[in-house]
Amino acid sequence: MLRAPTLVLALLLGACALPDFIAPYRIDIQQGNYITQEMVSQLKPGMSKEQVRYLLGTPLLTDIFHAERWDYVYSFDRRGQPREHRRIAVFFQDGKLARLDGDVAPAGGKQGGTQ
Repeated sequence: MLRAPTLVLALLLGACALPDFIAPYRIDIQQGNYITQEMVSQLKPGMSKEQVRYLLGTPLLTDIFHAERWDYVYSFDRRGQPREHRRIAVFFQDGKLARLDGDVAPAGGKQGGTQ
């Protein structure tokens, strides 16, 4: 006799989405290199790779076929908000900083590279 109402209740609750206050906790997920506008503004053409690494940190992506390019990628996933993406590519010529490309503008506000 008690099984029928319990079964009906379980089926009804299983068909409903849980409210936010009952939903499991989800942590914020931060991945990659966090690059700020201030960090990028400190970059100057002609800087060595060591100086760039000191300012921005170790690049997330390096390629043995493109040793003169470093990629910094960042994503931040917060519960209930759209995922935040940032990408910046640093290009070197003869071991010196030549230009930047990506989502964060260099000093002077020009997007797509330092001159």
